Amino acid sequence: MKPPATLPHPHDRWSHRHDFVPDAAEAERSTSWVMVLTAITMVAEIIAGTLSGSMALLADGWHMATHVAAFAIAIFAYRYARTRASDASFAFGTGKVTVLGGFASAVALAVVALMMAIESVKRLMEPLDIRFDEAIWVACIGLAVNVLSGVILHRAGHAHEHHDHHHDHDHHHDHDHQHDHAHAAAHHGHGPMADSPDHNLRAAYLHVVADALTSVLAIVALFAGKYLGLAWLDAAMGLVGAALITRWAWGLAQDSATVLLDRSEDPGLGDQVRAAIADADPGASVADLHVWPVAPARFAAAVTLVSHRPRAADYYRARLAGIGGLTHVTVEVNECREPACPDLR
Repeated sequence: MKPPATLPHPHDRWSHRHDFVPDAAEAERSTSWVMVLTAITMVAEIIAGTLSGSMALLADGWHMATHVAAFAIAIFAYRYARTRASDASFAFGTGKVTVLGGFASAVALAVVALMMAIESVKRLMEPLDIRFDEAIWVACIGLAVNVLSGVILHRAGHAHEHHDHHHDHDHHHDHDHQHDHAHAAAHHGHGPMADSPDHNLRAAYLHVVADALTSVLAIVALFAGKYLGLAWLDAAMGLVGAALITRWAWGLAQDSATVLLDRSEDPGLGDQVRAAIADADPGASVADLHVWPVAPARFAAAVTLVSHRPRAADYYRARLAGIGGLTHVTVEVNECREPACPDLR
């Protein structure tokens, strides 16, 4: 005999989406435009260099190819995270896909810096004749393209932060769990856009700024070589640029790895959870607590409580709603029946 059919319980109050990916449509669109602009410049320089026999144009053209590849990684990460946002096989959504893209770009940026350093050392040891006028024009063209690209990405960063802030307020009123009202986590990286929670956009921006920096240093060195006879300064500036780019890449890699390895970016977040529970129920104690990032500036928390007179899990979850950054909270409540325990009620 089959057991009587039971009506399903309503789950709206306790279930929610695991889509923690901020809306990055503007960032994805801007990165795509920058990739197209860089690719067009790359092709034009390679063709012009081949036809004119200019090694400076050819070298800069192939150098731009590395940035095109980095932008392609960023765009792929954005699209993958967006199209798979509702994929149930990702337990906590696809928020870390763009972080992984940022980490991959940081590694690529470090490789570019290493190549710059190696080439600069070679030039210092075995100086080559430099066609200053031609090289200056190439550097100016590259700088113009990078400035335009930087403006596009910087605007996208501001638009992304504004939309994300508004999106968080909307979620706060729709669900029992708390969504971040600001970028609460502190970012300790170095370089341009270091405070941006979007590691993917930050990586694309770093590639543009790194290329612009290289162009500026090259222009200064080329003018010094042409008018002051300091030809060695070109290679020396290459080493300076490589060192600064390495520092930026290291900062981006650190911030990205922090999220990928589930290391909380804000150590004080756990203390805030414990304090909120203590204020809500002085008789309850936190027996186990895990806080980890599920996306940039978004965290999940698993809290295990013990109390002589425990309340419903919803009660404690509601008290955690005021903590910024928590997007997914799981509360386990246990009743303590040990007679030896002091009564904290």
